[in-house]
Amino acid sequence: MTGPRPLALVTGASSGIGFELARQFAEHGFDLLVNAEDTAIDTAAARLRGSGTSVSAFRADLRTAEGVEALHAAVRATGRPLAAAALNAGVGQGGAFVDTPVEAEVEIIDLNVTSTVRLAKLVLRDMAARGEGRVLFTSSIASTMPGSFQAVYNASKSFVQSFAEALAEELKDSGVTVTSLMPGPTDTEFFERGELMDTKVGTGPKDDPAQVAAQGYEALMDGERKVVAGSLSTKAQGLANKVLPDALKGKAHRQMAEPGSGE
Repeated sequence: MTGPRPLALVTGASSGIGFELARQFAEHGFDLLVNAEDTAIDTAAARLRGSGTSVSAFRADLRTAEGVEALHAAVRATGRPLAAAALNAGVGQGGAFVDTPVEAEVEIIDLNVTSTVRLAKLVLRDMAARGEGRVLFTSSIASTMPGSFQAVYNASKSFVQSFAEALAEELKDSGVTVTSLMPGPTDTEFFERGELMDTKVGTGPKDDPAQVAAQGYEALMDGERKVVAGSLSTKAQGLANKVLPDALKGKAHRQMAEPGSGE
């Protein structure tokens, strides 16, 4: 790239897909503002600076409106327009819905749904006013199937998927592109944090987050509306889910996510 380096925002960037997305931006000539709620974001930022890019880390809990507004204020404080934003922060929870604490389920909605809407509203208004920008939403292949034993998580990703595709259509003539990234099971901390380590999906093979991020970045730069990212088996599952009935997909998800299925 020539001229000033563009600025990208990545949320949930302390590890996993978020960190690898940030690495993609860094390696392709972007400066970065990276976000997570924990101190690990400072370590991630230091690693990203190794590529020679300028990286600012900002800690904020996006489950709250105050956290989202503080992050957006940090973007504005740079005095630079956002060329791209990867809204990647998310959380999951495994287990039977009747057994899991409601607080854990509401946390999924607060982060995966509410914060995504709040931050997208702020970021996209700025981009639309300028007539340029790119936004990547981390959805999931889970958005395409009923999530037995991950009921609220899958529903939250179904929301994100529908939301992203609707915005892509709304903004198609604005100079702003919207892309949804749909990974399958990926080798991140998601399964441990979501108490899924005793399940078939938790103990089974997983895709490389670097591969997922590279495919997501390429789709974003190409202006694609969505991409099922990861291995060939994940892409095949994405194709199958287009034609399989929901009842069958819900049963298959049960076999993957029911507690004890990995033993």
